[in-house]
Amino acid sequence: MKLHTLKPAEGSTKNSKRIGRGQGSGRGGTSTKGHNGAQSRSGYSSKAGFEGGQMPLYKRVPKFGFTSPNRVEYTVLNLDTLEELAGKVKGDIDMRVLMEAGFADKNDIIKVLGRGELKAKVNVSAHAFSASARAAIESAGGTATTL
Repeated sequence: MKLHTLKPAEGSTKNSKRIGRGQGSGRGGTSTKGHNGAQSRSGYSSKAGFEGGQMPLYKRVPKFGFTSPNRVEYTVLNLDTLEELAGKVKGDIDMRVLMEAGFADKNDIIKVLGRGELKAKVNVSAHAFSASARAAIESAGGTATTL
């Protein structure tokens, strides 16, 4: 094998379509773009979702549902996360500790939920607690303070 004898396998490469090179090329005139119309012009790009004038899918499909403007978006924290944090943190677990650990941002509303187990005695302050989370924290000897 020599470098100057290497070439791609038979049929694996194609010549690109050379358009707009005169009538003799077989692809002159309209250069494979059909006659007139926006798509034959340079700089044309269709709107996202445009279906050639047919009513587009996003308008055909019915709208439904409702989002309350007064909805409260909670940032969820589970007992297994608190257990993990309790090993790393001395003292109470509050907003400052959660922000430093990367579990919450400044304006987040925290709700503690009851997934996992909590063995460590921790004092937790959050905006809301589920009944099972509050019971688990208090049974481990800690306190659940609502902000």
